[in-house]
Amino acid sequence: MQRASAIRQTWLGSILLALVLAFAAAAPASADAGFQRWIADFESVAASNGISRDVYRAAFKGVTSPDPDVVEKARYQPEFRSTVWDYLDNRVNDEQVAKGRQMAAKYKDWLDRIEKRFGVDRNILLAIWSMETNYGAILARDDVMKNLPRSLATLAYLDKRRAKFARQQLIAALKIVQAGHVAPGDLTSSWAGAMGHTQFIPTSYLAYAADIDGDGHPNIWGSIPDALATAANLLRKNGWQTGKTWGYEVEVPSQYRGKLERDNRSLSQWQGLGFSRPNGSGFAYPSDRANLVRLAGDSGPAFLMSKNFFVLKNYNNSDKYALAVGLLADQIAGYHGLYRDWPRGYTPLSTNERYELQKHLASRGLYDGKIDGKIGDGSKSAIMALQGRAGLAQDGNASKALLDFLRRN
Repeated sequence: MQRASAIRQTWLGSILLALVLAFAAAAPASADAGFQRWIADFESVAASNGISRDVYRAAFKGVTSPDPDVVEKARYQPEFRSTVWDYLDNRVNDEQVAKGRQMAAKYKDWLDRIEKRFGVDRNILLAIWSMETNYGAILARDDVMKNLPRSLATLAYLDKRRAKFARQQLIAALKIVQAGHVAPGDLTSSWAGAMGHTQFIPTSYLAYAADIDGDGHPNIWGSIPDALATAANLLRKNGWQTGKTWGYEVEVPSQYRGKLERDNRSLSQWQGLGFSRPNGSGFAYPSDRANLVRLAGDSGPAFLMSKNFFVLKNYNNSDKYALAVGLLADQIAGYHGLYRDWPRGYTPLSTNERYELQKHLASRGLYDGKIDGKIGDGSKSAIMALQGRAGLAQDGNASKALLDFLRRN
């Protein structure tokens, strides 16, 4: 989800949010009345920013109370809680690669046009689409998608750290409605206000929205071509280098283990130090500069990250996110996955095996979440409960050994 650094989570903020949410739950009547006063008072702020009364009231029609789920979701962001391999396993897998290739064929003509106009590799755009909304599938989920005015008003009202951000985004969203790009009733978003197939916050929509299908409205909710073109426009305007990669997996010479982290040198200089690609290929643009990045230290794969990696971080300022987009894009394009695995300490499961694991846990009454092959907090809690019952080490890992145990018992 493309979002500003102002919405990043801190532990102190999590505690404060939990207290606020508990208070709101204990006294819903007063909280609702205060929230309604906030909406009424904010109308004048919207008016001072050019928003008509009719647009404002249509956007907030039926909104009478804060959304407690928004406050809860604000406390959790997987980019900053998950291990890098847990994060990647949920996003870069055979299921998402297969879907990406299907979408590449389905939208080939549009992707041809988008690549020609913006110069951004189609596989990168498909990977972003996958990461943001599972190729649009999330947009149909009521448990994920929210009423945008209610969500942002909730953050502005209950979350002091995000209040300024939420107010700014709410004004931008109302401008989008007023311009006729989306009807008030269709103004849906994530809990933090990220919209459409490629999850743009409203201010970013205003900065980068692209109407490639030619209907006069950059419709990132209903037009997949517009959504992909908008993502491409963001990357292009932030310096995407056409025809170049995001980075390279490399082997690190033994004398540099634990050293040179984040150093910036030309690829030819890195090569001169003995850094090489596992497949034996050279570097296509040896004069380009790159940073050495090791997200699991010397025990995991190492990468020389070029400029496009850091351009991807303009979409979401997380190394894990940018790496996931790059790896998924490469695999959709048919390139080899990682040569060196992460230091998991266990054998991971395939996507189908992860589905099977969740079904086993559900059948034992330990898991009541969505059977989606994604191992999140709910699945991990269920795994640890099972491990505790069975006298196994409670590591929460979705491992081959654990699935074998469930198959036997």
